[in-house]
Amino acid sequence: MRWQLSEEQDAYRETLAGWLADVAPPDVVRRWLDAGDSLSFADRFAGDGWSGVGLPESIGGQGGGLVELALTSELLAHACAPSATWLATVVTASALAAAPAALAVGQGVGNVAAALTGDPLALLSPADDIPGEGPRLAPGAEGRLRGTVRRVLAGGVATRFIAVVDEPDGAAALRLVSAEGVRVVARHLLDRSRSVADVVVDDEASESLDVDASAFLAECAARAAVLTAADTLGAMAKMLDMTVAYSKQRQQFGVPIGSFQAVKHAAATILVEVEAARSAVYYAAASVDAAAPQSDLHAAAVKAQVTAAGSRVADSALTLHGAIGYTWEHDLQLFYKRAKLNESLYGRPAAWNERIASALVLA
Repeated sequence: MRWQLSEEQDAYRETLAGWLADVAPPDVVRRWLDAGDSLSFADRFAGDGWSGVGLPESIGGQGGGLVELALTSELLAHACAPSATWLATVVTASALAAAPAALAVGQGVGNVAAALTGDPLALLSPADDIPGEGPRLAPGAEGRLRGTVRRVLAGGVATRFIAVVDEPDGAAALRLVSAEGVRVVARHLLDRSRSVADVVVDDEASESLDVDASAFLAECAARAAVLTAADTLGAMAKMLDMTVAYSKQRQQFGVPIGSFQAVKHAAATILVEVEAARSAVYYAAASVDAAAPQSDLHAAAVKAQVTAAGSRVADSALTLHGAIGYTWEHDLQLFYKRAKLNESLYGRPAAWNERIASALVLA
């Protein structure tokens, strides 16, 4: 089945793609990545109003849903734009939008809306774990927290964190922690378009979030799965475009290598992976957004299958580029690393497949 976007979604896709071409061309993206600068793009993205697309107006967004967020994720990856801040924020803010009681915390609606305009929000969970499956912080007197969470996505730039805390009865609870009182240790990734950091919380004050922690984390996990798969789709599509263009340009024995049957078959296999991923990503996004039956399984399947396919596509694209694909000067390495990171971001395929197997056994 081929997924068909609505006219409004097509228009949004075209408009955002044009904006990214102007604001984040390859040379500018390279400059940001070389300088380790993710905030220049994040500030411009928020300042021009894109960060609210896909989030409810009730929390300061511009409307839409997970399909629009998936479109954004795909296009950000296609440009290899720095996106850790945006992804960490929308994964948590989207889930909070479904819990009106959370809006009573702090400054009400502005508490969440601020995350869309330069006040990033992140879940205190390791970036390589399924959200909610990482370590929990220990609560102390008067809501003060203590503990360390390693490899937090956007941990070095977030201004607030949603911490998962152990209650006395062993259940999970959620608390909001300001970044002002925590210690952050940056970690280096091969994929420079995203960032992670270790976050050390040492007897820091926190604010209770009146949200069902289990439902919140399940929602975060489903959205993280879909958006990571959408990011992989964007990277795959870009690598396909680059590979086809290179195969028409590079010549051996006096003819373009794209005329060789082996190259044609490899490129066709990449195309099949991209188109299969596209339909799967947007079907899963619509399913999760509508809270459809088995939507959690759709999210798990798309994360496991698409990110694994993205890793295979990256290897094929690198092989088809030959020696030039291994060089720092060629942009293929940017998308190769992005696709490889996505395979482990928010849980490896094996972890998501385990979830699918467990759900099927219990069904």
